[in-house]
Amino acid sequence: MANDTAVAVEELTKRYGGRTVVDAVSLRVDAGAVVALLGPNGAGKTTTVECIAGFRTPDAGTVQVLGADPRADRDEVMARMGVMLQEGGTYQAATPREMLRLYAALYPHPLDIDALLERLGLTEPARRRIRTLSGGQKQRLNLALALVGRPSVLLLDEPTSGMDPQARLDAWDLVRELRDDGLAILLTTHFMDEAERLADVVAVIDGGRLRAVDSPAALVAADARTGSHLLVTSVENVDIAGLAAAVGAAVTPDGDGRWLLEAGPEAIPRVTAWFAERSLTLTGISVNPTSLEDVFLRLTRQGEP
Repeated sequence: MANDTAVAVEELTKRYGGRTVVDAVSLRVDAGAVVALLGPNGAGKTTTVECIAGFRTPDAGTVQVLGADPRADRDEVMARMGVMLQEGGTYQAATPREMLRLYAALYPHPLDIDALLERLGLTEPARRRIRTLSGGQKQRLNLALALVGRPSVLLLDEPTSGMDPQARLDAWDLVRELRDDGLAILLTTHFMDEAERLADVVAVIDGGRLRAVDSPAALVAADARTGSHLLVTSVENVDIAGLAAAVGAAVTPDGDGRWLLEAGPEAIPRVTAWFAERSLTLTGISVNPTSLEDVFLRLTRQGEP
């Protein structure tokens, strides 16, 4: 591994029965960087994280965390890695303070529990039973448990799911602080704005395969150069075949009330005329509209893996 590479995944493959859920994935996470793993449900994100954490054994390929194998050198790796999974393993009858004390006892130099509770907005519910906490509070507790051992590598699986907007922004600030302190952070998320604001590198996975890996800005720029296209929006039901025939270009649904046309600005008059002739409301039309969400949707609609 390069000196600054904290996590190195090479040709990682994981199968369940006859189904391949992670297919030859290669990925690296450097110290002082955030890598966001994006993908639809069932794409292989969580399984990839679980293999990196050493919770599952790969069927092929290799995983190294800080130069060690997370399965063979489990104690060494876990002493320097924090993991926050979607389903936290907390005792529901315990309190947040009790769980943090339990986890802190496993590490030689844990963070101050009171300071951590305050930083994550858990001071008030610290003495309540975990089963009585809201979903967002449980997520913040899971994040605290991942941080209490002062990790060098942090794995976060959907870290802000269920958090209210302010808690989500606070969690983003904390992730940025940890990155600036030199942590290597791999997170999975469904939120495009989260990936755009936090990630130095975005990896898009679909059907167990990596479709693209680059910075958010580079992915958007590359997608914008792939060819001219128009984004048409309307509150009406659109006859896709009829519009495609009128414009002379392929038309693809792109979400509720959105259609993507493989055509340039010269097709705009034909589009507007088609809508006018049918007395349909055209609410918007734009040329080469590209965001990280556009990139994600196109990469994950390219067909079966």
